[in-house]
Amino acid sequence: MGLTASVLAIDAGNSKTDVAVVAADGSVLAAARGGGFRPPAVGVEAATDVLAEVVARAFAAAGVTSVTHVSACLANADFPVEEALLTDALHARAWGATVEVRNDTFAILRAGVTEPRGVAVVCGAGINCVGMRPDGRTARFPAIGRISGDWGGGWGLAEEALFHAARAEDGRGGPTELARTLPAHFGYDSMDALIEALHLERVPPHRRHELTPVLFATAADGDPVARALVDRLAEEVVTMATVALARLDLLDEETPVLLGGSVLAARHPQLDDGVRDLLAARAAKAVPRVVTAPPVLGAALLGLDRVEADAGAWERARAHFER
Repeated sequence: MGLTASVLAIDAGNSKTDVAVVAADGSVLAAARGGGFRPPAVGVEAATDVLAEVVARAFAAAGVTSVTHVSACLANADFPVEEALLTDALHARAWGATVEVRNDTFAILRAGVTEPRGVAVVCGAGINCVGMRPDGRTARFPAIGRISGDWGGGWGLAEEALFHAARAEDGRGGPTELARTLPAHFGYDSMDALIEALHLERVPPHRRHELTPVLFATAADGDPVARALVDRLAEEVVTMATVALARLDLLDEETPVLLGGSVLAARHPQLDDGVRDLLAARAAKAVPRVVTAPPVLGAALLGLDRVEADAGAWERARAHFER
């Protein structure tokens, strides 16, 4: 029989997976990183195989073969039915006696708070928001794109910037510097040339996300259309946060609102100021701050919550990941 640790923490996003093996006292016995977790693209079994390779390396480094509890915060776990399906898939791997699967946004939330209480808005490739209270109540959104009412995220911002730039160049829309700055980023002199390059994939589709920083730079230079898009994103972030706070009856209590993901973590001044000003107006007791700790810390803390570790364990785990 192998040794048994306390928590296997998994933070699996579309592009990468981080895992950590954590003892009951919060000591991190081992950590490993691997590829992305994409069940919609490759199927649940193949996606779980990617996790298995990373977990195997972490277990080997820690000198263990199983844990008491698996705390998995996974991309694409957007509905309870998906959480249940993924819980079954992880149970079948026999990594731990118990398994809890959550959407990966919960990892960012828990990484930024000292107790499981608060709201997190994540804006990276997409946008999502979750909230939780210590009594187990949560607030969340489907967050699967426009069909679930979402607007924003890096991909959405790039698409909106291209839309306005294309219409500016051909006369269907008002003028904007985006018609110059977006094609220039890829070495083209017009939106027509960039549109053709994107359509024929001379510029690979995955590179569209590079246009989001161009949008913010154009906004910072004063372009009204670009600035309006940044303001709209601030509105969306605060709307999601405020709705989550209201659902959890936290509007009248001092509550952390964590901001994470590549777009929010970049601390673009217009977006940062806009979010903070709107929050102050609509949720005066909200305390916004950007999360810089790695999300796998949040998965570890959620696991330690589940095994009822003491505060010293939480502090030890946090110290490891934040050093």
